[in-house]
Amino acid sequence: MSVPWKGYNDAYERGPLTLFFKVFGVLLLISLVVGAVGWPLGWFSNASKIAAKEFYPEALLHKYEWFKDAAAACDQKLATIEVYDARFRELESVYAGVPRSAWARDDRNQWSIWQSEAAGIRASYNELAATYNAQMVKFNWRFTNVGDLPHGATQPLAREFKPYLEGQ
Repeated sequence: MSVPWKGYNDAYERGPLTLFFKVFGVLLLISLVVGAVGWPLGWFSNASKIAAKEFYPEALLHKYEWFKDAAAACDQKLATIEVYDARFRELESVYAGVPRSAWARDDRNQWSIWQSEAAGIRASYNELAATYNAQMVKFNWRFTNVGDLPHGATQPLAREFKPYLEGQ
């Protein structure tokens, strides 16, 4: 016949650390199993969050609006550059055959101001066109390509703006 107290006495003699390590080992094993199963599932959860962020209608509308705004801004900058070029042609036609050093002082100053302003607009255009082109080739912005237009849109966005305008 066995004495039930003998097991408790042995446990008492070994101390509470043995029980602690057994419980800790079991909890560690459970957490490793849960972590091993949960970690790959976390990838799917993260992927769905990113897909929601990038491809939900609100995000697509925001991206499409950005492209429309950027395209309009590029067109505006090109038109402004053309205005400056017309000013330059007009002033050059007034002083045809006359070296710039012989121009009236106020015309030389105005020419320099216009050159500086035109250079700033060209640099601004180059930056916006480069950003537009970089965004257009990203896969999560592909919906702006021909054939993938949102419902109701008839005119596709430009595939690329010519970047890097140079001075005249």
